[in-house]
Amino acid sequence: MRFDILTIFSEILSGFFSAGILAQAQAKGLIDVRLHDLREFSCDPHRMVDDRPYGGGPGMVMQVEPFVKGIEAIRWEVNGRTRVILLSSQGRLFRQADAVRWATLDGLLLLCGRYEGVDERVTSFVDEEISIGNYVLTGGETAAAVVIEAVARMIPGVVGKLESVEKDSFFNKDHLGPPQYTRPPVFRGLSVPDVLLSGDHAKIETFRNRKAWEKTACNRPDLLGLDVDRGNSNG
Repeated sequence: MRFDILTIFSEILSGFFSAGILAQAQAKGLIDVRLHDLREFSCDPHRMVDDRPYGGGPGMVMQVEPFVKGIEAIRWEVNGRTRVILLSSQGRLFRQADAVRWATLDGLLLLCGRYEGVDERVTSFVDEEISIGNYVLTGGETAAAVVIEAVARMIPGVVGKLESVEKDSFFNKDHLGPPQYTRPPVFRGLSVPDVLLSGDHAKIETFRNRKAWEKTACNRPDLLGLDVDRGNSNG
């Protein structure tokens, strides 16, 4: 699968894809990650890609034309099933189901905004507008890295064992994964639960399932339909 990223700061991402499973996946030919400089598609002699917002306001807004020219050029080059994604704090929340769905495509083109955002007309040329969380980042590069890693994990062969993927939080389930432990069995008075050392696989499975639901209720009550706001607690 091919991943294309349209950005003005490709140097932010180059190191991210040169290590770990993503580097291994590229070496195996399972994925192909390509970084594109948005300024290459600017019509401005100084390669500017932003301007002051119409109607006034602080900061600068990224122009529509460089993005559209970049989308058209990359789509023509790929010549396959490529989905264009605008990474934006105003987009729909990215979920595991998206990663599973996109992993079946030939390619994914990710657009990284900056400054006060992108000209709204860019959305007329993309397939989806996606946010990775309810917060604002300086640019879309971090979000692009998150999306690519999540999608790449769903491609057969990228992760060594399919079981590792199937046991992930959010994979075909509506709760988090269970807590995990490894050696040593005791660390500073904190012990690994006895059931995990028992060798009784049925009891271990029951324990892990119960703990997964408990962890979900504690850390992500929203997944269970519970309206709990823990962010304002002073306790």
